[in-house]
Amino acid sequence: MHPPADFRSRAPRLTGLLLGLLGLCSMAVSGQAGALESLNAYPQSALEIRTAGGRQWFTIRVADSEPRQEQGLMFVRALPADEGMLFPQATPRIMNFWMKNTLIPLDLLFITARGRVACLRAMAKPLALDLISCPQPVKAVLEISGGEAARRGIKIGDIVAHAEFHR
Repeated sequence: MHPPADFRSRAPRLTGLLLGLLGLCSMAVSGQAGALESLNAYPQSALEIRTAGGRQWFTIRVADSEPRQEQGLMFVRALPADEGMLFPQATPRIMNFWMKNTLIPLDLLFITARGRVACLRAMAKPLALDLISCPQPVKAVLEISGGEAARRGIKIGDIVAHAEFHR
């Protein structure tokens, strides 16, 4: 089936427009990728989650600034089972995440100021633009490798021990 005749007459203009848009998208992505900070520059610390089955330890990177929180784990191709990233806030608030430019599935643990897991969003789909949130204000969100919460028996109500949380 051929496109209508009037489409063929507009095709060169549409092609130019599409190529221009693709170029802009490419510049935005490459500009963003070029501005990414090495995760090795993020502060690093230990974090413990106390579950019914025992203590679970993670080495985490702390996204301690707005640019680091915006970058998060974007473009990361693998996350070891014992690592994660913490997104702390100065005061508890509703936090929303998405998986744009995130290439791996993640489990998101929404943590109260007292260090309790308030919500758990397991196996967030890579590259999805849907908002991921918890209906209650939280002090931080911990991202770990997708499926790791289930493997380690991490559940809502478990205690997270880290300097960001007060008892």
